Amino acid sequence: MTKKIKYNLAGLVSVILLTLLDQWTKRLAVLHLKGQEPFVLWEGVFELNYLENRGAAFGIFQGQKAAFLVCTVLILGLTAFYYLRLPEGRRFYPIRFVGILLASGAVGNMIDRAANSYVVDFFYFKLIDFPVFNVADCYVTVGAALLAVLILFYYKEDELEFFAVRKKGKAAEDE
Repeated sequence: MTKKIKYNLAGLVSVILLTLLDQWTKRLAVLHLKGQEPFVLWEGVFELNYLENRGAAFGIFQGQKAAFLVCTVLILGLTAFYYLRLPEGRRFYPIRFVGILLASGAVGNMIDRAANSYVVDFFYFKLIDFPVFNVADCYVTVGAALLAVLILFYYKEDELEFFAVRKKGKAAEDE
């Protein structure tokens, strides 16, 4: 088995495991939080509070199930496209991890939307009245922030050439 196949297989298994973790936490939220008062972990700061979010981040675009599913499929396609283009080697482990986080978060919330027409959210930072969120949201947020840091501070411009989508003939003409 080639190194590239091992990377891709490890990525797929990681996405499956992280998605299962997300779905398990949402199942626990449904079983133990739905219809209950919030479970306070730190008074006035953080609590577990069941919410059925029929929108996107911060509750925007309520009830747009079809649009969310189409956008998620497009995001997953782009993530897979770039993940498969990543060069081999340890240097690119961080950006592989980003792809795994983004895909896991997208799949986790897509499963909820497809099955229920809403996403189960349950983490609530009461101190700052932050919108209620879930594990998949954490994956996406951390992945996006880490991607920005990696692009701005870790990788050199020439290391990110895999992001450029050019035909081979066009690339040869430019040189």
